[in-house]
Amino acid sequence: MEQFAQFTSGGQRLYGMLHLPDGERPAQGWPSVVMLHGFTGNRTGDHRILPLLSRYLAARGVASLRFDFRGSGESEGDFSEMTVARELEDVEAAFDYVRGLPMLDPERVMLLGFSMGGLVAALAAERVRPHRLALWAPALPELWLPFLRGGYAPPVILDYQGWPLGREFLLEIPRMKPLDAAARWGGVARVFHGDADHVCPPEWGIRYAQALACDAIAIPGANHTFDSLDAVEMLYRETGRFLTGG
Repeated sequence: MEQFAQFTSGGQRLYGMLHLPDGERPAQGWPSVVMLHGFTGNRTGDHRILPLLSRYLAARGVASLRFDFRGSGESEGDFSEMTVARELEDVEAAFDYVRGLPMLDPERVMLLGFSMGGLVAALAAERVRPHRLALWAPALPELWLPFLRGGYAPPVILDYQGWPLGREFLLEIPRMKPLDAAARWGGVARVFHGDADHVCPPEWGIRYAQALACDAIAIPGANHTFDSLDAVEMLYRETGRFLTGG
């Protein structure tokens, strides 16, 4: 079963899709995973990678919530206001929403983040305490340092391919320490990355895995958005195995 979801963060509405497994619900409720999209992305992801993952997991007894961060997709807010701090607030609101649903197990809510969503997930883990943490091609703050030309942020708004990128985000991002946060968390985690990723190189995934003291799964030949059917098949299989306890 799939149904639209909405909840609020900072007084603004966030929109998403809730996927529930078919069949009889376990007594304690279904396990679930909250999915975080990447920079300038939305809850669909590239080539429908997130909704198809949700359906893949639902067929294996795992519910999921995909949602648009404030200022992205269909959620309220403006992208110019986007910061990591605001996205962390959105993650906390999403976990509150999911943990309040009677059909889901509040003790088995997991977290999956892609790219910048992976960075946000690593920072959020010690706040929301997910049952398990999965990172797909996680970003590091270094990705955005080229925007700080000469060490300075633009005075107001940077036009980034039609996206109004705010000065506050660019000032904030160098201060983010996702690897330190990941090391402090200490829960069950796994990192997945393409070995041909030139946006967030595999070395970044290895650094996250080292901080989390977990395995890093390399997807052969995959780029940043896992743009091949073989890559997606392996990514789903390995992610599903991890989230279902394998």
